[in-house]
Amino acid sequence: MNKNFPRLYGATAFLMLSVFCSNAQAQTRTVSGTVTHDGKPLSGVTVSQEGRSEATVTGASGRYQLTVSGENPVLIFRHPDHPLWREETGDRTEIDISLGEKVQEIQEVTLNAGYYTVKDKERTGSIAKVTAKDIENQPVTNVLSALQGRMAGVSITQGGGTPGGGYDLQIRGKNSLRREGNEPLYIIDGVPVLSESPAKLGLSVFPYSGVNPLNAISPNDIESVEILKDADGTAIYGSRGANGVVLVTTKRGKKGRNLLQVNASYALSEVAGKMDLMDTGQYLKMRKEAYANDGITTFPANAHDVNGNWSQDRYTDWQEELIGKRAEALAVQASLTGGSDTTTYLLSFGHQELGTVFPAPYTYKTNTVAGNFTYRSPDARWALGLTNQLSFQKNSVISEDLTNKTLTLSPNAPALYTADGSLNWENSTFTNPIAAFLGTYRNDTKTLNTGMNAEYRLTPHMKLRLSGGISWQSFEEWSLKPHTVNNPAFGLTSANSTAFKNNLESFSYILEPQWQATREWGSHKVEVLVGGTLQQAVTGQEAVQGYGFESNALMNNIGAAKTKVVGDQVRGQYHYAAGFGRLNYRWRDRYLLNVTGRRDGSSRFGPNNRFANFGAVGAAWIFSEEDFLKDSRWLSLGKLRGSAGTAGNDRIGDYMYLNTYTVGSYIYDGITGLNPSRLYNPNFSWEKTVKTEAALELGFLQNRLRTTAAWYRNRSSNQLVGVPLPYTTGFTSIQANLPATMENTGWEFELQARPLRGTRAVQWDTGFNISLPKSRLVEFPGLEGSTYANQYVVGYPVTIVKVYQLEGIDAATGLYRFTDFNGDGKISSPDDNKVIEKIGVEYFGGWNNRLRYRNVELSVLFQFVKQRNWNYNRIMPPPGTMNNQPVEVLNAWSAENPTGTYMAYTSGTSPQKNALHSGFQNSTAAVGDASFIRLKNVQLNWRIPTGLRGLKDATVYVQGQNVLTLTDYFGLDPEFILTGYLPPLKTWSAGVQLTF
Repeated sequence: MNKNFPRLYGATAFLMLSVFCSNAQAQTRTVSGTVTHDGKPLSGVTVSQEGRSEATVTGASGRYQLTVSGENPVLIFRHPDHPLWREETGDRTEIDISLGEKVQEIQEVTLNAGYYTVKDKERTGSIAKVTAKDIENQPVTNVLSALQGRMAGVSITQGGGTPGGGYDLQIRGKNSLRREGNEPLYIIDGVPVLSESPAKLGLSVFPYSGVNPLNAISPNDIESVEILKDADGTAIYGSRGANGVVLVTTKRGKKGRNLLQVNASYALSEVAGKMDLMDTGQYLKMRKEAYANDGITTFPANAHDVNGNWSQDRYTDWQEELIGKRAEALAVQASLTGGSDTTTYLLSFGHQELGTVFPAPYTYKTNTVAGNFTYRSPDARWALGLTNQLSFQKNSVISEDLTNKTLTLSPNAPALYTADGSLNWENSTFTNPIAAFLGTYRNDTKTLNTGMNAEYRLTPHMKLRLSGGISWQSFEEWSLKPHTVNNPAFGLTSANSTAFKNNLESFSYILEPQWQATREWGSHKVEVLVGGTLQQAVTGQEAVQGYGFESNALMNNIGAAKTKVVGDQVRGQYHYAAGFGRLNYRWRDRYLLNVTGRRDGSSRFGPNNRFANFGAVGAAWIFSEEDFLKDSRWLSLGKLRGSAGTAGNDRIGDYMYLNTYTVGSYIYDGITGLNPSRLYNPNFSWEKTVKTEAALELGFLQNRLRTTAAWYRNRSSNQLVGVPLPYTTGFTSIQANLPATMENTGWEFELQARPLRGTRAVQWDTGFNISLPKSRLVEFPGLEGSTYANQYVVGYPVTIVKVYQLEGIDAATGLYRFTDFNGDGKISSPDDNKVIEKIGVEYFGGWNNRLRYRNVELSVLFQFVKQRNWNYNRIMPPPGTMNNQPVEVLNAWSAENPTGTYMAYTSGTSPQKNALHSGFQNSTAAVGDASFIRLKNVQLNWRIPTGLRGLKDATVYVQGQNVLTLTDYFGLDPEFILTGYLPPLKTWSAGVQLTF
């Protein structure tokens, strides 16, 4: 069947398509035949003549018919699941072909670049990929935990050990002065989702109140995660790609007989490490010495720990008591998959329950339903794919993280319960920490992500595609504080109970029509992609507070509150439209050029700057394909690549350029007023990031050893921040673009090796990656005279902190001494906190190993981070007050120990000493080494030989997460976003995976 382009497209279409057509040649004839595999007809095989665009596709019978020309034309047979076949026709007119199995090599790995796919060998940009092999069965609730240490240039920090929280994900550093402006773009099966859900009532539970969107997806449902890092990959996403793009692809059905897979695991988690605190004897000695230092001879009435109200012999390890519980977790997942040559499907159901290390029955429950369906017509002319992810999350946790209290409670504090099992308040001398368990914070999250891809192949080299989807999320959170969280002696009743509720609902849809075409002639290959994006998002948020109830049983119904305060009912809309394109050119399969561009329009910006253009150029030279290296036995791959381009950032709230008003809290003459909350600015626009990269990729010994070295530079300007205004204007700031420029540069090195691949019995794969990032503020006009003068310094990273210089302890007084930079005789900010401490990462990476012997497989991942950060001195209470301390504080100044590290103990009654301790918390002593090496994951799998009828495969596995941490960090754990929260937990799990 001849597939010459029809003339019905008209003159305009003919001119566009003629680029992809060839002139007819003399000596034409028709060749036909059958394509088979394993003796069966094979459909979907594209048959073309080498050097020409005309082609045909085999149907269910495997038959083809093609008109060819020339003296000895060559036929090319292509199928995605089989190797390319090249056949010289000679003078034959009937040619039957049998295609064999396709052998995948390392360089043939296909990467998802978002709008297109590209072979790893032929990519011109920087794409990091982790597959299901490294993700599945890990004892984590969010796939980001499984990615830590596996990707060069991708720094991931977990928010804490409380399940259901957020993560700090930085792809090649921070590009924005705003924290929320550094979030990457998350895309799940082609559908963008919210980067983070703000849990407005959860600040005391989750750092920055963040809830990550990938909490909604079971890691076992994920096929791969690709992260686009450089301009070549992110520019096609325009104003959303400045901070990188996270592409999540869920698992698809596979053709073959129906398979049922059941996976069940049980896990135990605990705090990975504890601080060594003073025991009762050491603590009481410190307390008594503190009062003596302050000249107090009679202990105050509220000094219950030393004045005899509490036992002097009691000791409680509060870390063990309050966060020492082993948290249990149960996960069960079942999936059904199957299909034929034309249709595949997958259905997955998952349930997970996690406890906490707090001594209370808090749980985090998730239920997920995933499904996908694909269909390809027998002639491969059109295809349809549908994906769905439905998730229900219920998180009930403590309303206030107790981690800090476990470090500061007096070791001789009373028991938590009385003899009758009620809370112990020790005659009103003790604030019982577990009274907080009577209050709760909970959130319920429902998410739905649905994606669709439809393709129609106009010709063998041209197709139309329509992709789209919807993303819906309903987030409801409650914070309940009954009066019982307080001492009964206060006489409070349910009339003093409070209940807060916050709702957030978002719905967005996206449609992206695309036209793709390919053209090959001689040694030239061209791919063209043109498309557009239409996206709309609607968000609604409402909050209500209730004060006073007839009974605490009514607290879940704020309508029953005596006093109700209704917050603003906010509704936001976001409209986004864009056109994008890609041109990829390859010559002789060794010279590659990739050009991408996008023009964006966003409703988040004023009419003067609503549209912007972004683009990038990527190029690569596969020099190992040159004639002088092509037959080399030692060099399998040699490639130089580079890219340069721009991406943008529109991560600000909706309507930020408009005059806006909020409902006032006062009522005048029965009328509720409006308060102006924002000034009009039609001129501010996208933050812009210029990205540059150069890289060298090498493969040796048939790619058993591969290495990559990459250098990058990202420069971000036009910073979107609130520019401070004088108070006389009535506004604190106006949203605008600052002419500040940030720069992130760095080196990334990756090494993959297969030292043992000679036999099937023993295999060893290993990989190592290290990233060396550097960040600095390049310019900031007018910085010295702005309110940011004490926050940023040109030439330094934006993560710096300015602190006091601790000179030591005055040998005569036992008090801290700080450098008086301005010489005025007093220590104050901003004149004396002049020392610049670089908070942040110096380098990070990971080393993974996978060893297999017959049916047993062992994988080990080490993560390492070299960094500086705040240490425990930052939040330490004044030594000597009614707070326990680390044993390091035993080295305090005294007449007998004049070289002590800490100031002489104080009871907290001296304003001078309190001020000095505050300076100490903001001094060079509060910043230190937070580096660590962590055995991040260890996994042992045993594939059990089974002869049971119906049971195809059985695997038993044991996994450990955060197993061992080597660090000199002064604090609970060196991995944190904000201090004072429960750190990531150590987890051991065991499970079984059965396939029927």
